[in-house]
Amino acid sequence: MNRSAFKLLLPFLVLGSSICLAQNPLDFGSDIRTADPSGHVWKDGRMYLYTSHDEECQEDFYMKDWYAFSSDDLVNWTDHGPILSVDDLTWADNYAWAPDAAYKNGKYYLVFPAGTGMKDRQNPKNSTKWMGIGIAVSDSPTGPFKDAIGGPLWREPYANDPSLFIDDDGKAYLYFHGTGRDYHVAEMADDMLSVKGDFQKMDMGGHEPKMEGPWVFKRNGIYYFTMPENNRVLSYYMSDSPKGPWKYQGVIMDEEHSSNNHHSIVEYKGHWVLFYHRWLDTPDSSCKKKQRHVAAEYLHFNDDGTIQKVKRTAQGVVNSRKR
Repeated sequence: MNRSAFKLLLPFLVLGSSICLAQNPLDFGSDIRTADPSGHVWKDGRMYLYTSHDEECQEDFYMKDWYAFSSDDLVNWTDHGPILSVDDLTWADNYAWAPDAAYKNGKYYLVFPAGTGMKDRQNPKNSTKWMGIGIAVSDSPTGPFKDAIGGPLWREPYANDPSLFIDDDGKAYLYFHGTGRDYHVAEMADDMLSVKGDFQKMDMGGHEPKMEGPWVFKRNGIYYFTMPENNRVLSYYMSDSPKGPWKYQGVIMDEEHSSNNHHSIVEYKGHWVLFYHRWLDTPDSSCKKKQRHVAAEYLHFNDDGTIQKVKRTAQGVVNSRKR
């Protein structure tokens, strides 16, 4: 190939290379639309993601099942879903929203929101929508999961977006978004099938904006309460206890397209990873609107434990076996 021809071809080679390296959104091996990723590393060392599943061009957020994906390099993913459906429930038939998972007592637990009724966005007073939080159990991290209690953990208050955190002493804490109960925590019973005692209001240091999708994790003895603040930007607090008091630290990731975000933060092979979803134009879609896709970025900490701000990238996370 002569030099002139190579110069003409070079931009296309670079473009092709960048496409091959791009990992955002994550490639789950199909055109499935996913959101609300919950990341966990279990005893086999693989990364597992539990997600909600957007139906193609769905009406509002009428969602019907939950999925699981796993990977040993953060790039190549195995699709294990669906792992649970609202068809498996006797108490809900819609709103299969953001799930989370935990391992305890030799079992895997899927905590999930689901509901009934319809939401009238034009005339909210006509809405009949209700949501509660359920618990499903499996012997495998990829299910299938079975509804463990045949109903929600509670019916009042309305609640969704559950997050389970199991501390080093084995105690399990449930955080959630609930009517009149944001910034509350519930301790789970030892069998993980009920809440022990009352909801406990946490001290957030005077900063309590509108929120959804809380996520709690622990690093170097410090607890982190993270959330989509005002349902848009990801922000966080720090504490020396899973129940607070919490000190607000600021924004981790800015909003995009004035759309909501939902995330999880987990350590994998010595690197911390932020999983989140993006609202993107989807050329192969049958409707002309942005749809949700799960993405990931590396997350970095300062020496004092505070989190460095994360920018969205096309590259995302690279093959962990090559780092």
